[in-house]
This record gives sequence, structure tokens and C-alpha cells, in this order.
Amino acid sequence: MSWLFGYKSSQPPPEIPQFPVPPSSGGGDDDRSSAEKRAMDAYRFDSTALERAAQAAKDLEKSKHAKEALELSKLQEVTRQQEYVAKVREYEAHIEQNKLEHRRVEGEEKRKTMQEETKQHQMRAQYQDQLARKRYDDQLLQQQRINDENLRRQEESVAKQESMRKATIEHEMDLRHKNDMKKLEAELRAKAKVDRENQDLTLEQIRLKAAENRVTVLESIKTAGSVLGSGATALLQDWDKILAAAGGLSLLALGVYTAKAGTGVGARYIEARLGKPSLVRETSRFSVLETLKHPVQALKRFRFKQQDALSGVVLAPKLEERLRDIAIATKNTKRNKGMYRNILMHGSPGTGKTMFAKKLALHSGMDFAIMTGGDVAPMGREGVTAIHKVFDWAGSSRRGLLLFVDEADAFLRKRSSETISEDLRATLNAFLYRTGEQSHKFMLVLASNTPEQFDWAVNDRLDEMVEFSLPGPDERERLVRLYFDQFVLQPATEGKRRLKLAQFDYSLLCSEIAKLAEGMSGREIAKLGVAWQAAAYASEDGVLTEKMIMDRVLDAVKQHRQK
Repeated sequence: MSWLFGYKSSQPPPEIPQFPVPPSSGGGDDDRSSAEKRAMDAYRFDSTALERAAQAAKDLEKSKHAKEALELSKLQEVTRQQEYVAKVREYEAHIEQNKLEHRRVEGEEKRKTMQEETKQHQMRAQYQDQLARKRYDDQLLQQQRINDENLRRQEESVAKQESMRKATIEHEMDLRHKNDMKKLEAELRAKAKVDRENQDLTLEQIRLKAAENRVTVLESIKTAGSVLGSGATALLQDWDKILAAAGGLSLLALGVYTAKAGTGVGARYIEARLGKPSLVRETSRFSVLETLKHPVQALKRFRFKQQDALSGVVLAPKLEERLRDIAIATKNTKRNKGMYRNILMHGSPGTGKTMFAKKLALHSGMDFAIMTGGDVAPMGREGVTAIHKVFDWAGSSRRGLLLFVDEADAFLRKRSSETISEDLRATLNAFLYRTGEQSHKFMLVLASNTPEQFDWAVNDRLDEMVEFSLPGPDERERLVRLYFDQFVLQPATEGKRRLKLAQFDYSLLCSEIAKLAEGMSGREIAKLGVAWQAAAYASEDGVLTEKMIMDRVLDAVKQHRQK
């Protein structure tokens, strides 16, 4: 009903001070401030508002909408009451929600309190258990100290008894020795006394024995002189006997010389046929003695079938093609009894030179022999004889011999620029003499890491030079797969060894290993296979895992980089 009084509800009522402001005693109305004037205006009564309200009430009573206005006012009042009730209910709901939240917080606090109490109980129980364990350990330690002390006392007692026993034995031995010395001294004194008493008789016996010996020697000399004199007289007087004696001595000297020479020739023949030279370290040629020593291997050799020269050898495609041509040519040369060609194989260590030489000999149906140049130089003057023995032995082979000389640059160096000893120079000359012409008995294969050190005459005797380079990416992967199958997969599938293999992608692992093994030779990759086997044998359950394989590979790569 605020519209009855002539102002809207949005306008605030004028502020009325709680206490009236007294008038100032020092001056009139001009000295009053504006704030004091406004405060005084608030106490003034405005009758116009009441008049307007009365006029509005009269107009409302006369208006035909008076009833609707009254009803509207009632509805507004009811609406305000309902809004108030709704606010009251909302407030009550809020109170109930606060109570529930309070209860939840109390429950959470109780739960945390119980957890903390449980934790305290557990910590108390653990602490008590630790105390009990510590007391038990202290008891055990105390008991061990007591036992150690008892053992030490027993050992001291035993040692004391042993020392007393040794002292007693030493004292007995000392007494026995003194008694023996006294006995010996008494015997020597008695013997000396007897010798002094019998000195005249002893001297007389010595004189008699010396006279008898002198007479016996003189008679022997006289008898020998008479016999030799009579024999020489008879020999010089009879020319037939002189001629017979001279012929007998000549025949005896001839027999001794012939026996000596025949023995040397026979020994060399037996050494060439039944044994092998000292410079040859390994050979597939079986002599009579080797056949008697190893009959099973000899039998396997007769049953051996020729295989591909490059089986088990992984090389670059161009190098494989070239070596296959050499193997075919060598095999056909042996079949047609032609002259063998000498080959030089050079390259990094562990690239397959020795392996191919063995495969080439077996593929061609020849025997192979392996010697190293490092064994020649230490032989000194005997090196020439040893070289001749090797080539004599090689020439006696019926199947043909492939002579593989590893590290040949150790004794085949340049004679002009290298300072070599006279013995080594003579050995080199002997080698050049025995290899001056092509042979249908043996094939010479030299291997070296530094072929530029060879003497020019050695290079002149070589028919072909083959370089063995380090394996490339494809060759490394083939080698890794080959040795992984040989050293890991086959033993694991056989089940005869203590080696098992975990589940992982073998193919992917081999490819990764091939990438990591860049710059490694075939021998180093083969050693990886042996390292994988050793890792499986060293494990507790014998299972080879992917991590164990990669650990060995990384170690090998690190060692390779340090070389």
C-alpha cells in the first residue's frame, strides 16, 4: 500500500537521526552547516502526503476496480506467506543437511581414530616382536660366544697337551742321542786302542799285499808282451795273414758307414711315411701310426662324402662366387692330375680363411695340412731342414695335399728392406727353392693380414690373390642366425644338455644383434654363440632369456671397440 502515500517502494525513506542536534549558541542560521539543516528538515511534517493518500482512498472507493485491487492485495499477501513458508522449509532442510554432514564428519573422525588406533596397535606389536627377536638374537650371540670360548679353551688345552707331548718326545730323543753318542765314543776309543796295539801287525800285512800285487802285475806284463810279440812276429812273417787283416778292417769300416747311412735313410723314410713333420700343427692325412691310434676317425674318413666347399661358410655373394670357381677348378685339377695353383688369402683376422682352406681340401678329395709361420723363425738353423721335411712329406701324399700356411708373412718377408737373420734368410731361400715350379703333388695356400710384407719372389709364385673382408649387414645376420641355431636352438631342442630357451621372437632378436655387431668378424660372432651357451649353463635353472643374450652381445660390442 505504499502507493497510497505518494512514494515508491524502491526509494528509501529519509534517514532520521536518533538524537536531535542542538542549536549552536555562537551564531545564527548562516553559521549552521548544510548537514545540520538537512537534519532539522527531517522533523518537519508534510501534510500533502496525507492529503494525497486520502484523495487516493476516495478515488479507490469510487473506482469499479476497488474489489479487484483488494483481492490482488490478498493474493500478494498469500504469496508472500507461501514464500515465507518455503524459505522456512528450505532453512529446515538446510539444517537437516548440516546435521547429516555433521554425523558423516563424526563417523569419518571415528573411522580415522580407529585406523590410527589399529596402526598404533600394529606398530606396538611390531616393536614388541622386534624386541623379542633382538632378545633372541642376543641370546644366540651370547650362546655362540660361550661356545667359542669353550672351543678356544679346548683348543688351548689340546695345544698345551700336544706341546707337552712334543717336549717329552724331544727330551727322549735327546737322551737317546746322547746315549748313542756315548756308545759310539766308547766304541771308537776301544777300536783306536786296539789299532794302536796292533799297528805293527797291520803294517806288515799291508807290505805283504803290496809285494804280492807288484809281482802279479809284472808277471802279467811279461806274459802279454811275449804273446803280442810272438803274434806280431808271426803276422809280419806271413803276408797272407797281413792281407786278411787289412781286408777285415776295411770291410768292418765299410759296414759301419753303410749301417749309419742306411739308418739315416730309413729313419727319414719312416718319418715321411709314418709320421708328420714338427712344423705341421694339424692335418687330415692319416699315417699308419695315426690309424692305429685313432681307428674310429680313420673309419669315418673312409665313409666321408664330399660336400660343398662353402657349406657352413658365410661370405659376400661376389666372394662366394669367386671361391666356388676356385673350388671347382681345384677339384677338376685333382681328377685330371693337373698342376695345382698357389693362392694367397689376405684380410682381417677371423674372416674364414682357414675354414675355407679345410673345406676346399675336403671338397677336392685332398688331404690338408696347417702350419703357421711363427713356428719357423724360432727354429734357427734347423728351419731349412724342417722346411725340406714338410715338402718331402707333402710330396709323398697319394691323394694330393693342400698345404695351408697361416701368418706366412712371419718368415716370408722382404729380403731387401727387412732386417732378417741369416738363418731366416736361408729358410726363405729353401722355401723359394721348393716352390719354384708348379706341382701336381701339393697345393700351396698362404694366409696373411699384411700381404705387402711378402718378398717379391714369394708374390711371383702366387697365381691368385683373394681378399676376405669383414661381413656386411646381410652376412652378419646370416652368421648370427647360423650360430644361434648351432649353439642355442639345437642343444635346447635335443634336451640332452642343461639348456632351455625362454619364449621371445628369435628372428627379430637376431636382426637386432646383427645391427649391433657392425665391424665384428665371423670368429667374434661365433664366440657370441659360445657366450650364450655359457650364460645358460651359469644360470640357476638353465633358461636362456632375451636379456641374458643382449647383455652378452653388449659386452662383446664393448670389448670389440676397445681392441
